[in-house]
Amino acid sequence: MPKKRMFIVAGLALLLLAVAATAGAVKRVEKVHLRAGDIVIDGFGGFRPETLPKNKDAPIELYGGGKISTVSGELPPILNELNFEFDRHGSVVTTGLPVCTKGKLIATDVRAARRACGDAIVGDGVGSAIVAFPEQGLIKVSSPITLFNGPKKGGNHTIIVHAHLDYPGPATFIIPVVIKKIHNGIYGYRTETKIPKIAGGYGHPISGSITVGKKWKFKGKEYSYVNARCATGRLQARGEFTFKDTPPTILRGTFLRPCKSK
Repeated sequence: MPKKRMFIVAGLALLLLAVAATAGAVKRVEKVHLRAGDIVIDGFGGFRPETLPKNKDAPIELYGGGKISTVSGELPPILNELNFEFDRHGSVVTTGLPVCTKGKLIATDVRAARRACGDAIVGDGVGSAIVAFPEQGLIKVSSPITLFNGPKKGGNHTIIVHAHLDYPGPATFIIPVVIKKIHNGIYGYRTETKIPKIAGGYGHPISGSITVGKKWKFKGKEYSYVNARCATGRLQARGEFTFKDTPPTILRGTFLRPCKSK
C-alpha cells in the first residue's frame, strides 16, 4: 500500500470545507493561511458568543468557511471525505424541532427543499466547485447549502445536507450526516461526511461556508440546536480531510478556541 502523505492543519466546521484554524499557542484567530505541499487553505471560523457559563450549556452559533487552492495554480485534488470530532463540553438539542427526511428532498432545488422542510432548517451556507471536463475550459459552479434536522439514527442526532446544481445538468445532492456520540478524551461528538461526486466526478470542491445556530420555542420554552459551556477556558475540535490524489493526501489537525466563563 502506498504511503499516505500527511500534513498538519487545523479545523473547525460542520461540513463541506468549513475550515478554521490556529497554530501553536491557544489564541483567538479569525483568519488563517495554511500550506501543505502544493495545497493551500485559507479559512476562518469560530463560535459566538465567546462568554459562556462554566457549568451548564448555553446557546451558541457555529460558523466557518474556507477555500482550497494550490501554490502551482493547478486544480487541487478532489476532496473525498471530511471528518470532525468536537468538544464534549456541548450538546445538540432537538426537542420539539420538526424533522426532515430524504424523501421530502428528492429531486428538489434549493427553493423547493427549503419550502418542503423550512421549519427543520438548522443552518445554511454556500459551496462552490470547479468542473474540469476533458478538453474543455474550467467552469465554476456553486449552490446554497441547507442543513436540516434529520431523524435520529441509533439514538444519535442526524443532519441532512442539501445542495442543488443546474449545470452541467440538474442534480440534487442529499447527504445524511450522523452526529455520533463518542468518548475520546476531550471529544464527545464525531461527524463523518463522504463528499458526493460532482458533475460525474469531474467537479473539484474549492470553497464553502456554513453557519449553524437554530433557535426556536416549544411549549413556551426556548431551545437552541447547538449549545456549549466554557468548562476549561477553551473549546476544541479536530478535523481530517482526505483527498482523491495518488497516494491520497490526508490533512489532519486540532483547533483550539478560547472562551470566557461567567
